Amino acid sequence: MDPAELKRQIRDQARAAGFDAIGFTTPDAVPEAGARLHDFLARGWHGTMEWMAANAGRRSDPRAIWPEARSVIVLGMNYGPGGDPLAAVARPDRGAISVYARGSDYHDLIKKRLKQIARWLHGTCGHEVKVFCDTAPVMEKPLAEAAGLGWQGKHTNLVSREFGSWLFLGSIFTTAELPPDEAGRDRCGTCRRCLDACPTDAFAGPYRLDARRCISYLTIEHKGHIPRRFRRAIGNRIYGCDDCLAVCPWNRFASMAREAKLQARAELDSPPLADLARLDDAAFRQLFSGSPIKRTGRDRFVRNVMIAIGNSRQPALLPVVRERLGDDSPLVRAAAVWALSQLAAAAEFDRARTQLAPHERDAAVRAEWEARDLVAA
Repeated sequence: MDPAELKRQIRDQARAAGFDAIGFTTPDAVPEAGARLHDFLARGWHGTMEWMAANAGRRSDPRAIWPEARSVIVLGMNYGPGGDPLAAVARPDRGAISVYARGSDYHDLIKKRLKQIARWLHGTCGHEVKVFCDTAPVMEKPLAEAAGLGWQGKHTNLVSREFGSWLFLGSIFTTAELPPDEAGRDRCGTCRRCLDACPTDAFAGPYRLDARRCISYLTIEHKGHIPRRFRRAIGNRIYGCDDCLAVCPWNRFASMAREAKLQARAELDSPPLADLARLDDAAFRQLFSGSPIKRTGRDRFVRNVMIAIGNSRQPALLPVVRERLGDDSPLVRAAAVWALSQLAAAAEFDRARTQLAPHERDAAVRAEWEARDLVAA
């Protein structure tokens, strides 16, 4: 089949499968991405995400993943919110969940649709195909820019002229020789709203993110205790952070996701912190069935909820804090101690410390009890 005609038919198949943006590039189109990745890793900005360093060689060059690939089809699916993505941040007794995690798990949805297109391509032309959606070390944002879907903004995320900051990405590698599209052009200009909006100053400069300071990293990827210096800035963000995405001026062209499964589930739109704090493992798994939040696990999630409760300035939430002081997880107990120090009077904190601290075996939790500078006046 004529390559131009094949591209047209692939676009038709992609749109029929629910994708909103489609572009074509080659595996060698992002030679500078590897150098940027190695600089990021050398600075330690990946934090505890050891998987980034472990696969750096393959991640830095798409050709290392599949040398036989001749073209990369990059596809984007709009997950734009129906309202103000930051509205939940203003409700201190509620949890703010990142827009991308309020609906169904995009990994499952998009990979299924990618396979649908890949099967059609293989069946039509016989070309070999491989599909990726966060399942391999593929640098999808540089590839998406090379394929013309947008550009990597100063916040390091993809920005689209049509969909703003709200695109899920997936890719199909193929042995088919397809003419590449024109690469996206950086249209950030002098704007720095995303950099200035970050609550934890995670940007070392434009296009330079120190993930160790990023709320998304701290609440999702980081497995340990959240450093004290970031806790107040986290506010009520219990899973991810949308601040740098939400303030982008290009979002004025964005629209609500047309895929129903990517729209917010009612129970994940600003859920009450008190209810989330009482989740045991079974209830956590049930509530977040089919959600990307489930991958984080109950303990890390409730740790985040305790931080949010500590920031709430809502003494009415003290009963659930007291319950979590005896939690089986040291992560949760430590965060509960901090929450108690923010909400309770000093006398109550001292009584609890006298009763519980001597029996505490975890060093990190004992350290929270001794952090007298955090006790509320």
